[in-house]
Amino acid sequence: MFIETEATPNPATLKFLPQRVVMAAGTRDFADAEAAAASPLAEALFSLGDVARVFFGKDFIAVTAGEGADWSALKGQVVAVLLDHFVSDAPLFVAQVVPGPTPDAAGHAPEDAEIVAQILDLIETRIRPAVANDGGDVQYRSYRDGVVTLAMQGACSGCPSSTATLKHGIESLIRYYVPEVTEVRAA
Repeated sequence: MFIETEATPNPATLKFLPQRVVMAAGTRDFADAEAAAASPLAEALFSLGDVARVFFGKDFIAVTAGEGADWSALKGQVVAVLLDHFVSDAPLFVAQVVPGPTPDAAGHAPEDAEIVAQILDLIETRIRPAVANDGGDVQYRSYRDGVVTLAMQGACSGCPSSTATLKHGIESLIRYYVPEVTEVRAA
């Protein structure tokens, strides 16, 4: 088995591609070791000591190194954990915590349902695939009075360029296609 690695715009995060589906539906973001208890793989990655965040995408795992960690040493350890996991066909999640697709929040007034549907379609068809290329994801949180709130995940969480991506890329795209939107904010 070969696991490819890619740099992301976030210098603290590397994207690992195991050449197979990681999550058939949705994504999962583990912001700390406590959250990783739901996944043997995430738990094993956090046990390396220098891992600060783990994100599962459709066909990749994004791993964020802790402050001061040396990727030249950590990269090989992460690849070894991933190889052990995938070669053994271990479960991604503990049996009682198997997630379905990550639900997008329903944070909007009923009269805004059509606008929110347009926003969700843009996220799914244009934004999410672009952000996934960089090892992350974006989750819709709410729409109210022209303001869309989104949560950046994976490599995008804490990335120095995530504010520019959100304001100049995502906001511009959504405002172009959905003129009722006046602003996009991070959750």
